[in-house]
Amino acid sequence: MSWCRSAVWFVKGLREYTRTSYESASKHFNPADVEVDVAGRSFLVTGANSGIGKATAKEIARRGTYILTTALLPLLEKEADARVITVSSGGMLVQKLNLSDLQSENGTFDGTMVYAQNKRQQVVLTEQWAKACRNIHFSVMHPGWADTPAVRSSMPDFYQKMKNTLRTEAQGADTVVWLAVFEATKLLSGLFFQVRQPVPTHLPLASTHSPPEDEEKLMEVLEELSQKFKSTSPGT
Repeated sequence: MSWCRSAVWFVKGLREYTRTSYESASKHFNPADVEVDVAGRSFLVTGANSGIGKATAKEIARRGTYILTTALLPLLEKEADARVITVSSGGMLVQKLNLSDLQSENGTFDGTMVYAQNKRQQVVLTEQWAKACRNIHFSVMHPGWADTPAVRSSMPDFYQKMKNTLRTEAQGADTVVWLAVFEATKLLSGLFFQVRQPVPTHLPLASTHSPPEDEEKLMEVLEELSQKFKSTSPGT
């Protein structure tokens, strides 16, 4: 079943995550959505030294993520039009939230599946934060398959097969930039986006749905882990 879900995700990716699909969707974009003046506003972009993070920072600058985010929430609550945007991955579509092994300590380590599980957790986090913090706009997005240093180094076989169809870094960052500067009141908080459109967080007929109590439990477990981290970290 896991193999079947992965195969479905790969076929879906060929149709929706490549450069061609982005170029097709972008024909319907409204340029005015992102051509706005953001002077005087502050943006924190993590992972901005290369790839999609760097492209995001450059595009925002041109116009004028659990412990980190929770530490910022009290400040964000006081700001007008505060936003938190998380970059996830379509890989999460093949994973169901797994509370039994959040640290990936049991069984054989599979980096690809651990990555996908972490990305599923990011989606659940976004949905839960959106419910808890009504004054902040939360969103999570999938950048598609983009040509970044991380993809080249961590997935060399995939890169060699797909390099001619991968999106550029700027195309991968486009939806992040749009979510950062677009009029957020027009969008519901807590949604998952792809090429500037909200999309489902589960494949049709997939067994990746979790009961609400598991999603709420994730927040409790992460809070416990963060408190342990803070208590053992110097200067906290």
